[in-house]
Amino acid sequence: MKQTIKTAIHYTLFLFVCSMCITCSNKSNSGKKVNANMTMAVAPLFNADSAYSFIAEQCLFGPRVPNSEAHRKCGDYLVNKFKSYGATVVEQKTNLKAFDGTILDARNIIASFNPQHEVRYLICGHWDSRPWADNDPDPANWGKPVMGANDGASGVGVMLELARAIQSQPMNIGIDLICFDAEDYGVPQWENRYEDTSSSWCLGSQYWSSYPHYYGYRARYGILLDMVGGMGCTFSKEGYSTHYAPQIVDLVWKTAAQLGYGQFFPRRNGGYITDDHVPVNETLRVPCINIVPYFTDGPSNFGPTWHTVKDNINHIDKNVLKAVGQTVLQVIYNENL
Repeated sequence: MKQTIKTAIHYTLFLFVCSMCITCSNKSNSGKKVNANMTMAVAPLFNADSAYSFIAEQCLFGPRVPNSEAHRKCGDYLVNKFKSYGATVVEQKTNLKAFDGTILDARNIIASFNPQHEVRYLICGHWDSRPWADNDPDPANWGKPVMGANDGASGVGVMLELARAIQSQPMNIGIDLICFDAEDYGVPQWENRYEDTSSSWCLGSQYWSSYPHYYGYRARYGILLDMVGGMGCTFSKEGYSTHYAPQIVDLVWKTAAQLGYGQFFPRRNGGYITDDHVPVNETLRVPCINIVPYFTDGPSNFGPTWHTVKDNINHIDKNVLKAVGQTVLQVIYNENL
């Protein structure tokens, strides 16, 4: 994940070809009309304190690096937690080969509400954490694993709170909350033996997009949550999202504005981000957008703690969690009208 392309010039031909392949799919699945004043459903309140506690509980296991004990224990925790909120949980276990040949004992976790309902919506994020703090300003930390409070645990914390809210106020549509594994095992910055590193990221979502948890899986659209709790985060319109699912981008940003969270969702364009939504769009061809921070200054477009040892619970902001969580909750409850 997390490679920002600040210009789309060398992607023009690629995007044109892809658009010719999936334009019809996008028109049918993401053609949600966005009105100036949308009718808003009565949605549950998103509890940011609860989401924060879910993030903290994940971090108590330590860095959730694939093949580690912390990874195994946290996976068990997530499965049991989603089940406790009434979700039907499917574990998609597989072995995935990393860029260096390491075999990763991977585990995508799919928590579904109304699993038999034909009309479905997808919310997703990754639950693993980075094995190397390779963006840390101190080179002595580059080989250390990242706690991943924001980069991984925050999106999952929001999804757990969504599950709790859905159980309290059920809907008549299908919702799938998917925790992708092995997203952050991409080539480290110090490694220069590989020319094309984009495919080394997002291994769990690449696998699921090719082999969904059941044959013929479809969703009207998807929303990816990545790094949605960090201090100072705002969320620009990510490039692949606006290409593949512009109507859904408009829907989410307009909903945020109507809820009073427009300062967190500025109406500006960000970069093209290699992230879990890319294989969902390009392989499974389900229109999927990415809510991901975009910093215009600082050492990284993803904020000062990205891939550093400082990505811990002390840098999580409940106000950011509230803005993202309430917006996504409102979007999916509006679909239930």
